[in-house]
Amino acid sequence: MATNNSIKRPATTLRCGNIKATIWQDVSKKGLFFATTFSRPFKDQSGAWRNGTSFGLSDLEALMNVAFEAKEWMTAHALKR
Repeated sequence: MATNNSIKRPATTLRCGNIKATIWQDVSKKGLFFATTFSRPFKDQSGAWRNGTSFGLSDLEALMNVAFEAKEWMTAHALKR
């Protein structure tokens, strides 16, 4: 059973339109690093919110913008270590 201490929280979340970049901090043998996931929130047929990981033509510009913002954020925070 997961406890509150074991729940991993994002380092930050960036948004551009309907597209979200979630940046995670993790540790490997080489030290701390960042990774990002991209998602597109949508409502399913029952009206519940879900996060999709496929992007249509109309999503791509926002995806490119939020990917660039994520790169800038990760670069800036990597330099601080």
